[in-house]
Amino acid sequence: MEKAASPYRVHIETFGCQMNEYDTELVRSLLKAEGFTFTEDRERADVILMNTCAIREHAHHKVYGRLEVLNLGHTIAHAIESQEQGSAQKGIAVDLSEYETYDDIMPERAEGVNAWIAVMRGCDNFCTFCVVPYTRGRERSRDPHGIIREAEHLASRGYKQVTLLGQNVNSYRFEAREGARTWDFARLITAVADLPGIERVRFTSPHPKDFPPALLDAVAGHPNICKHIHLPLQAGNDRILRLMNRTYGRVDYLALVEDMRRRRSDIALTTDIICGFCGETEEEFLDTYRVMEEVGFHSAFIFKYSERKHTIAARKYPDDVPERVKSERVTRLVNLQKSISLRKNEELLGQTVTVLVEGDAKKSSAQSMGRTDGNITVVWEKNGSGSRPGDLIPMKITRVSATTLFGKEIPVSSPAR
Repeated sequence: MEKAASPYRVHIETFGCQMNEYDTELVRSLLKAEGFTFTEDRERADVILMNTCAIREHAHHKVYGRLEVLNLGHTIAHAIESQEQGSAQKGIAVDLSEYETYDDIMPERAEGVNAWIAVMRGCDNFCTFCVVPYTRGRERSRDPHGIIREAEHLASRGYKQVTLLGQNVNSYRFEAREGARTWDFARLITAVADLPGIERVRFTSPHPKDFPPALLDAVAGHPNICKHIHLPLQAGNDRILRLMNRTYGRVDYLALVEDMRRRRSDIALTTDIICGFCGETEEEFLDTYRVMEEVGFHSAFIFKYSERKHTIAARKYPDDVPERVKSERVTRLVNLQKSISLRKNEELLGQTVTVLVEGDAKKSSAQSMGRTDGNITVVWEKNGSGSRPGDLIPMKITRVSATTLFGKEIPVSSPAR
C-alpha cells in the first residue's frame, strides 16, 4: 500500500566526497518511499538535512556551522516525525548502518550524465588517521547482480558514465553460490563496462597494497574503463607510512606506478597527500615532495593532517607538527603540483582528445564543459554546437591551464562513440 504524502518538505545539503553524495541519494529514496517531498529552496523547507563527512575536518566543521535541524540516517523518517511530536532537540545526528549494504534500495537521482554506485561499504584497513572503520563499519561487498541491475537502470535513463565507489574497491569480493566463480573487482568492473549504453566506467578509491594484476589488465585493455587511476599515496616516507599503517613503502608504491605505466603509458594518475602527520620531520616531508616529483601525478588532493577522535593516531601519537608548518608544507606541495599539472596539460596542446559532454561550464552558459578519459576538465565555446550532455565528441586542445583544458569542437557527422 502506497504511503500517503507527508506534509514535510525536505532540503538536503551534502558535504564531503562521492560516497556522501551517494548516501544522500539513498536517503532521498528512503524518504520518497515514506511519502516525503523535496525542495531545492532552503527557505521553503520544513526540514533541512545535512549529510557530512566525518573524515575531513573542513567538511565536519562546515556542517556544524550550518546545522539547523538534524543529520541523516536510515531511521530518518522516524527522526523527522519525532521532531514534529515535540522533541526539544534542534539537531539529531543519526548514522547510516554499519552492517547494511542497502542493496535493495535504488538511489533517488536527478537526471544527468554521471552517476555513482557504491559497490561496498566500510573498510578493514584501519589506517591510523582514518575513522571510516568506526563510522561505516567493516568491509562488506554488495551482491554483484544488484550492482549490475543498478547500472542497467542508469543506462536506461541515459546515464553514460558510472563511477564504482568503495573505501577500498580493489578488495571487493563476493562469494557466489557453491561451485560458482567468486566475484572480484576486476570481474565486476568488466561486467559493468560491458553493459549497453554505458560508455565510461571509473572507480575510486583503490588501495596500493593490494592492486591485483587482473584489475590492471582490465583498466589497460577494456575500451570503456577509463585510463585514470586515483592512487592515494598519503606520504612518501617509509616511517610515516608505517605510523599511518598503510602497509606499503615508497619502493612498493613506485614499483606499482611503473607497472601501471608499463601497461598503459597514457594512464592518468591522481592521488591524496597528508602533510604534517604526527612527528613528520622536514626530511620526511621532503621524501613526499620527491615522490610527487618522480611520479608526476596529473592532480592531487593535498590536506593538512587533522586529528580525528576515535582513531588510532589520536590515541597513540601526539599531533605535534605546528599548524604553521603544516600550512607551509601544503603550500609547497600545491605549488609543485600546479607546475606538474600544467606541464602534463601542455603536452596535450594541439592534440585531439575525446570528451564526454556534461553540460554548461561553471563560469558561462555560453560555454560547455566535459571531461577526458583521464578525468581532466575541458571547456569550449558552444557557438551553435549540436553536441548535448552525454555525447562523446572529438576536441582539439588550443589552450591549457594547470586545472583545465580549453578546446575547439571538431565537427563530425554524428557524435563520436
